[in-house]
Amino acid sequence: MAELGGGGDGDGDKPLRKIAQSFKELAAAAGDDSRAAAVEVAPFSHACSLVSPLFGCLGIAFKFAEMDYVAKVHDLADASKSIVTLQALLDHDIEMNSIRKAGSHSRNLLRVKRGLDMVRVLFEQILVSEGNSLRDPASKAYAQVFAPHHGWAIRTAVAAGMYALPTKAQLLKKLNEDENSAKTHMRDYVVASEPVILYINRLFLSRELGIDW
Repeated sequence: MAELGGGGDGDGDKPLRKIAQSFKELAAAAGDDSRAAAVEVAPFSHACSLVSPLFGCLGIAFKFAEMDYVAKVHDLADASKSIVTLQALLDHDIEMNSIRKAGSHSRNLLRVKRGLDMVRVLFEQILVSEGNSLRDPASKAYAQVFAPHHGWAIRTAVAAGMYALPTKAQLLKKLNEDENSAKTHMRDYVVASEPVILYINRLFLSRELGIDW
């Protein structure tokens, strides 16, 4: 994947800023506790697409996640052409009796949600970690979010790939951020993504679909 940094300082070169802003907007919709709360598929899939380059920046350890995440975000973007809200997306799959089928929009939404959660935990860990290594933050994020859903082979490959992670300084350079600006945007994403993730969980749990599949 091409490096993201360099070439001016507009929003186009600041993926973290764009991610944080997009998720603040989603959080405003998801954070409404009324039953009228609705997150639309199009802005959701767009915000998720902005997160995709982060997986590429983490190198081979998260290559599997990048490929899986990108494909599923693309599916949700396609779905947004005919389905307006995330609620309607789940209800459509329920009606078609295809919720748990491979490739269903609902299954893909659940996988994308895990990707967002992994990035949330990664940023949380980076914010509290000392030093220049990403191995501990990335290992904790993987163990908390992805590992329970992966078999031995993938867990072993990821563990080996952790030794090839970029340093924190290298990651920030790829993202065209200094440490202070990166911390601000990471913190904003952590705060804004949580209500979005909880909202998606509620969509599944309120329909008695579960979230661990």
